[in-house]
Amino acid sequence: MFDAAPITATTKAELYLALAEQMQGLLHGEHDRVANAANFSALVFNSLPGLNWSGFYFFDGQELVVGPFQGKPACVRIPLGKGVCGTAAATRQTQVVPDVHAFPGHIACDAASRSEIVVPLYRGERLVGVWDVDSPLPERFDEEDRIGMERLCDVFLASLADA
Repeated sequence: MFDAAPITATTKAELYLALAEQMQGLLHGEHDRVANAANFSALVFNSLPGLNWSGFYFFDGQELVVGPFQGKPACVRIPLGKGVCGTAAATRQTQVVPDVHAFPGHIACDAASRSEIVVPLYRGERLVGVWDVDSPLPERFDEEDRIGMERLCDVFLASLADA
C-alpha cells in the first residue's frame, strides 16, 4: 500500500515538485490507465488546497467521457471544442480560467466551481483525454499551477503502457 508522506513545501513550485515525486512512486510499476487515473485524482485532490473536483475525461474517438475523479458527480460527455475541457483538447493548450463564468460556453457541472485548469493529454499526435481541476475559489490557478499540473500529467502519461 502506498503511504503518502506529508508534503512540507514553502512555495507552490516546491509543492508541485514534491507531489510529482510522490506521484512517480504511486504510479511506479503500474500501467493500467484507470488504476493510475484513480490514484492520480485522489492524490491531487487530497494534497492541494482549495479544490472541489479533480479528474480525467478520456477521449473515446468522438468526445471526452468522464473517467476517474474526486468530487461531486460530473458531466459525463463533453464534445471537443466545447467548454473548458473540450477547448483544451481541441487547441492542445492548457486552459487556466480565473473565472469560469466569463469563459464562453463554460459547461457548469458543479455550480460551486469558480475557477478551473485543464491540461490536454496527448501521446504524440493522439488525444488521450484531459486532466481537469476545479476550485470554488476565483482565480485559484495561475502560471505556477499550469507548470506544476503539466509536470504531473507528464508523470501520468509516462506511466501508461498504451493509452
